[in-house]
Amino acid sequence: MSAHISLDQVGVSTPEGRALFENLTLAIGAERIGLVGRNGSGKSTLLRLVAGRGEPSSGVINVSGRIGELAQRWPDDTITLAEALGVADGLARLERLARGEGLADDMAEADWTLEHRVAETLAKVDLPERDLARKISGFSGGERTRIAIARLWLEAPDILLLDEPTNNLDAPGRAAILALIDEWRGAALVASHDRDLLEHVDRIVELTPVGVSVFTGGWSAFAAAREARRAEAAGALDKAESDLRRVKDQVQLQREMKQRKDAAGKAGRFAAGQSKMMLDFKQDRAEASQGAANRLAGRQLSEANEALDKAKARFEILVPLNVVAPSVNLPSQKLVLAFEDVTAEAGGRVLFGPLSIKVTGPERIHIAGSNGAGKSTLLRLIAGERAPASGSIRRLDGRIAMLDQHADALDPSQTLLANMRAANPELNDNDAYAALARFAFRNKKAHQIVSTLSGGERLRAALSVLLAASEPPQLLLLDEPTNHLDIDSIEVIERALIGYDGALIVVSHDPAFISNIGCKREIALR
Repeated sequence: MSAHISLDQVGVSTPEGRALFENLTLAIGAERIGLVGRNGSGKSTLLRLVAGRGEPSSGVINVSGRIGELAQRWPDDTITLAEALGVADGLARLERLARGEGLADDMAEADWTLEHRVAETLAKVDLPERDLARKISGFSGGERTRIAIARLWLEAPDILLLDEPTNNLDAPGRAAILALIDEWRGAALVASHDRDLLEHVDRIVELTPVGVSVFTGGWSAFAAAREARRAEAAGALDKAESDLRRVKDQVQLQREMKQRKDAAGKAGRFAAGQSKMMLDFKQDRAEASQGAANRLAGRQLSEANEALDKAKARFEILVPLNVVAPSVNLPSQKLVLAFEDVTAEAGGRVLFGPLSIKVTGPERIHIAGSNGAGKSTLLRLIAGERAPASGSIRRLDGRIAMLDQHADALDPSQTLLANMRAANPELNDNDAYAALARFAFRNKKAHQIVSTLSGGERLRAALSVLLAASEPPQLLLLDEPTNHLDIDSIEVIERALIGYDGALIVVSHDPAFISNIGCKREIALR
């Protein structure tokens, strides 16, 4: 089948001229392509360019076929479900014909299967809604996403463009997105940090400043190839460092040999009875030879340093940061939390309950449930930020901390070091630097202003500040911590949490994250 999308030597730069990626050449047919890369790598920009909104910095993009994009927000909450599905005009045409008021154009354009297709499609996305006149404002966020998916099924474009389609989605919404990708028979270009979703694609394109790479297969195949590239990058860095040491040693040896030779020459300058003219000639020749040797040594040092810089740049892009969580010393049998017949209410309705749970020692628990089930409310009850409608709660007072995706506890106008000292005044400068270094904020990074950090860096910084306390939290509450983070940032947070020896209670719709941090127990709210 001929390609629906062709990219020829495509490059994308920021408005300031900084290259995000270059030389992307790719032909996309009836297949599913995953786009991965760090936040700011150009994934969303590439989707906009394919959609025809803008031009690349270099290269050519050709698109053949109709494009469909997932609506992730609605410009007007007063539109009806039929309007959101894009079928209002078609249904109105059928109604006119049914009343005998239709015109010739209505008869010519009527889609007699439309009502059946709408009902079938809404059922397909788990929305058996019959009132098509219902306002879109009456649907939850997850339901709206499923409506947007239903619209794509009804429109049946040739090409799907999806930008982080599973962000903020509950389990039914995620299932609808995965079904859309699995069953799509046209071309699909999907930018995502969702590793579970990426298992469902045919190829993965990684965008980085040091090159664009294309991998056959889903996330598992990509991850295996990535580990091989990381090992190669680490080996190249070791070699570059070794080569630089060897060149430096050679240059130093040559200098020492020259110094000894010069000393011997001075001692015997006039001892051999040669004329002054001959001695001066030999000295000039030696100096010229030494000048050439110095230039050669300088060039070798420059080349070795340049090779090292390139190896470091590639290593820093490909190889994950090393983070080390300090111990919080939570005994295995210590009671961390106990709920007895707890209920929660909001707006006069019961969100959940009565709920009885007990957490002992460093357990890791996943809080599951659809959007609106009360998961965030449950975390606030655990943290003591909210009182239950009924029931009783016992908790580790003073040893519980909430870590949300926005890291709101940090002062965005201050440096990392200032935030660390403000939250933990008992630390001296050396201890504060060391606490930040454990989470890969070293040297100049400690003086970076929080507002300039990426989402992943902010979350990592907030975690470092929490765990540096003289009495660090023995229970961490995490509310959708991976939302809007790129895969590299998610994996850094995972490594930090894997090394944390306290208890975790996590709200997340990311199954890979939940599995990787070791959540063995689930509490489902309905």
